[in-house]
Amino acid sequence: MCGVNGIILPNDCHDEVIRGIAAGNKLQLHRGPDAQGEWTGNVGEWNIGMGHQRLSVLDLSADANQPMLSEDGRQILIYNGAVYNYRELREELRVLGCHFTNNSDTQVVLAALHHWGVEKALNRFNGMWAFAWLNIEEQRIYLARDRYGVKPLYFYIEDEQFYFASEMKTILEAVPRKFSLDLQVVGEFLLQSLAESSTDTFFKEIKKLPAGSYMAIDLKDKNLNPQTKIYYRLTANRSAIYSHEESLIQQVRELFFEAVKIRMRSDVPLGILLSGGVDSSSIATVVKILKEDNRELNLLSAVSSDKRFDESPFIDTMARYLQSPVHKVNLELRPDNAFRLLQKTCRFNDEPVGSFSNVAHYLLMQKAKEHGITVILSGQGADEVLCGYRKYLGFYLQELLRAGRINQAVQLAGGFLLNRTVVNQFSMAEARRYLPGWLQSPVPDIRGAALHNYQAVFVGLSPGMDVRQRQILDITRFSVPVLTHTEDRMSMAWSREIRVPFLDYRLAELLINLPIELKLNKGWTKYIFRKAMEPYLPASIAWRKDKQGFVNPQSEWLKHELKDEVLNYFAPDSRIFKYGLVRRNELLKLYEAYCRQKPGKGSVWFKDIFNSLALEIWLRQYERYLS
Repeated sequence: MCGVNGIILPNDCHDEVIRGIAAGNKLQLHRGPDAQGEWTGNVGEWNIGMGHQRLSVLDLSADANQPMLSEDGRQILIYNGAVYNYRELREELRVLGCHFTNNSDTQVVLAALHHWGVEKALNRFNGMWAFAWLNIEEQRIYLARDRYGVKPLYFYIEDEQFYFASEMKTILEAVPRKFSLDLQVVGEFLLQSLAESSTDTFFKEIKKLPAGSYMAIDLKDKNLNPQTKIYYRLTANRSAIYSHEESLIQQVRELFFEAVKIRMRSDVPLGILLSGGVDSSSIATVVKILKEDNRELNLLSAVSSDKRFDESPFIDTMARYLQSPVHKVNLELRPDNAFRLLQKTCRFNDEPVGSFSNVAHYLLMQKAKEHGITVILSGQGADEVLCGYRKYLGFYLQELLRAGRINQAVQLAGGFLLNRTVVNQFSMAEARRYLPGWLQSPVPDIRGAALHNYQAVFVGLSPGMDVRQRQILDITRFSVPVLTHTEDRMSMAWSREIRVPFLDYRLAELLINLPIELKLNKGWTKYIFRKAMEPYLPASIAWRKDKQGFVNPQSEWLKHELKDEVLNYFAPDSRIFKYGLVRRNELLKLYEAYCRQKPGKGSVWFKDIFNSLALEIWLRQYERYLS
C-alpha cells in the first residue's frame, strides 16, 4: 500500500541523509501518491533518515500519515502493507492500556511493537508488511518482512553506510557508487526461468531481507552490525492426524471465507482479478456473499481475441452468475506497443519480467486506476498450496514410485487420464527443467563465457522429499516470491494494492499439511478446495478441466508478429552479448528452432527465448548503474 526508504550514516552526514530521503520519496512516489513524509535525527552513533510514501487505504485522514510517532516521540514507524487483523489487535491493546487516536492499522502496528516487542508482535500479525521501527529508547532500529515476503524490502550495507528501500532503484540512485551483476542470479533467470529464489538480487551488492525475518541494528555500536533472525518458517508436519474428509472440507471453507473477509477491510473501493478459474471465481463469490452493500462487484479480467488463449466464456459465466459487469483488458500487442510496455514493466519491476503476463497485470492495474479501484484481491498462491500446477502430479507419481507404491501410482495416473485433466496439457518444453538430464531433449547451450561458473539450481523432487515439502519450496523460493514481487511492482506502478487470501498463513499452513490425496484426487487438482466451494459456484467453474493459468498468445507472438523486433534486440552489439552472458549464434539457432515449432509442440519453451529478450531490455535500462 505504500513505500518506505531509509538511510543510516555517521553523525556528521546529516545533509546527505536529508537529501537521500527526499530523493527516495520522489523516486517511489508511484507507491504512495497521497502523502509523503520523512523523519531525520541522531540516535546513538548514527544519523537516521526515514521516508514514507503513502497510499491511503485505511483511515484516509492525515492522522494516519507516516512516519508515525508514538505519543512520547520515542517510537517511530514507517510501514508498507496491511495487517488485516488490526481491529482485533487494537481491542486487545486497549484492554492493556494502549490509547489510539486514529483508525489506521499503522498505529496498531506501532503500539503492538512497543507493547509486545518485535518478535511477539510479528507472530500476532496476519497480513503483509515491510517496515522499519526505530526505538529511540533502546537505540535500536528493526526492519521486518511478512511471513511469505509479499511486501519487498531491499538493503545495502558497506563500511559505515546502510540503505534500505521498497524498491531496488531507490538504493541504486542513492548510493554513490556503481554495482556489479550477480552472475548466479542472471544465470538462474536466463537458463532456468528462476527469479527471487534467494536473498540475492541482480546487483551483487544489494540484498533482500528474507521473508519471515527481522533485522536489528544496535545504534549504540560504532560499527554497523545487523543481526537477522527468522521468526517464522512454514513446515510440513508428516505426523499430523486429520479428521474425516467432510470435516476438513468444512474447515477449508470456513478458513477461506475468513481469509477473504479480513482482506475486504478497506476505506477505498475494492476489486477482484477474475480469470475464470476456481481460485479467482471463489474469491469473487465470497466477496459477493460477505459484502455489506448492494453495489456491483468490481471485476477485472484480461481477455484475448485469439480463441485458443481467451478465457472470456468462463469470465462471462461468472459475471452472469455474480450479476456484475467485468472491466476487461484485451491484450492485443503490436510490435510498437509490445516493446514499449516491456520497457516500462522492466523498469518498474527492478529486474527482467518473466513473460507478457506481467504486461497484462500492468494493464489491468491501469484499468483499476481508471475505475477508481484501489484495493484488488488476487488468487496468487492457490496453485502452490493446493497442488494446482501440472508438475505436482509428476512429483506425486515420483514420490509413490520411489516408495514402491506402484498400484497407487497407477490408480492416480489412471484417474487423470480418464478425467482428461492435466495429462493432456503436458508440455515437454515446459517440463524439461524438472526432468533428469537423460530424459531431456537436447537444445543449444546459449550460456556465454561470463556464466561459466554458474551453478544450476535443482528444482525437481529431491531424494527423500515428499510433495508437501516441494510445495513449501515453491512458496519460499521457486514460485510465490517472483509472483508476489511482480504483482507488487505492477500494482504499485499505478498506486494500487494487491491482497492475496490464499497466502493467509492459517490457510496456507492447513492446506500445505493436508494429505496429497486430498489435493490430487480422482483426476482433479485442488480437489478439497473444489469440494469446499462447490455449493457456491457454477459446476462449469468449480469442476473446470482446462484452466492453464494466466495465459496469453505470447508463444505465438514471439514467432510471428514480434519476430523482426526480437531479432533487432538480438543484434551483434546487444548487451547480453557484450557482457558475455549469451552466445549469439546459439541463441539464434534456438530461436529459429522455436519459430519452426507448431503451437504447443517441440522442445523449446517460449521462456527459452523470452528470457534473453527481457534480460536485454532490462540491461539497456539499468546499464548506467553497472560498474
